[in-house]
Amino acid sequence: MLFLPIKNSMNVDSIAIPAESLGNYEKQIYDLKQLLEISKSFSSVLESKKVIESMLYICMCQMRTLSAALFTQNDFEATFFTLDSNYNGMELTSGINYSVSVDHPVINLLETTNMTYTYEELVDILKTEKKGIEFLETLNPSLIVPLKVKNRLNGFLVLGERIDLGEGNVYSSYEKNQIMTIASLAAIAINNAMLVEMTTTDMMTRLKTKHFFFSVLMDKIDYASLEDKNLAVFMLDIDHFKNFNDTYGHACGDMVLIEVASIIKNTVRQEDLAARYGGEEFVVLLCDIDQDKAFEIAERIRKTVEAKDFVFEKKHMRVTISIGISMYFGKKEISAKLLVEQADMALYESKNTGRNKTTVFSEKSYDIPKKRKSNSLKARIKS
Repeated sequence: MLFLPIKNSMNVDSIAIPAESLGNYEKQIYDLKQLLEISKSFSSVLESKKVIESMLYICMCQMRTLSAALFTQNDFEATFFTLDSNYNGMELTSGINYSVSVDHPVINLLETTNMTYTYEELVDILKTEKKGIEFLETLNPSLIVPLKVKNRLNGFLVLGERIDLGEGNVYSSYEKNQIMTIASLAAIAINNAMLVEMTTTDMMTRLKTKHFFFSVLMDKIDYASLEDKNLAVFMLDIDHFKNFNDTYGHACGDMVLIEVASIIKNTVRQEDLAARYGGEEFVVLLCDIDQDKAFEIAERIRKTVEAKDFVFEKKHMRVTISIGISMYFGKKEISAKLLVEQADMALYESKNTGRNKTTVFSEKSYDIPKKRKSNSLKARIKS
């Protein structure tokens, strides 16, 4: 028994606190401090991938597990909760579809209750309705934790095998409350990241917006200047796009935009940034790349579009694009606006010399028609 001196109005000189209780209080204080740091960590990041990665490592550390994974809706209109690619320590079984429909009873259960479950508990509750979640068993889960924001489920966490420190592998009530608190903080952070994603994404093409592109480009130019790195900017335009709208209607034009955007997104590197600039124009930012490699990637995009069979209402169409490239070489003074303007000049050199080609900006690119330079180009770059 430990005696602590306490002064108060009742003139009680001391109070007896059992050493075990004191240890529990110290742990609770420590855990509260940890939650504060976790909250700070989550709130400092607005990229969903980084939030998820951080959350998984934190949960593995706090709950002493060897693996962790998160199931989320990977699209704004997704009808399935799918295993996020940032899972840690999980061994996936080939041929298994790691996703569950938003209409499955397990989703309703996780959404309407505010508690954690083991896989065995879920199976016992769902009984005959367990079909469709058998994939969870292959992940060897020790606990399944819902992530909720405003009573809406936006994901669920699967914790893998626990590390036994001599206290057994069963989660105590205190640990379950702790992981639910962490999950609540993570759910808010993921929701905020998704809202940022929505406001910076063109909803039709799923590429980034023009304004987001410029904000990233300015940061990348600053970094490239300090680190003496190269950048490349592509400006891409669909040739004779107006004809698709006029001949087949705007639904056809939308299909062409979506398909071309998909080709761009699937061709550039993961670290690159693709955006819809406006109308039928797109921009791409490539970091730490030389001119030859940039040209190679641009040509790959152009040739893929040219080779694709575009079909709308059983009508087959040929689509081509023109591309302009501008290069930034480290230590060079240039603004984001001018770099995009140079790519735009190179694009219109491609258009004025036959279309369906790629041109790298050079001094002769300034010789494009004055009307284009003085009117539409200036108006579109102004932002």
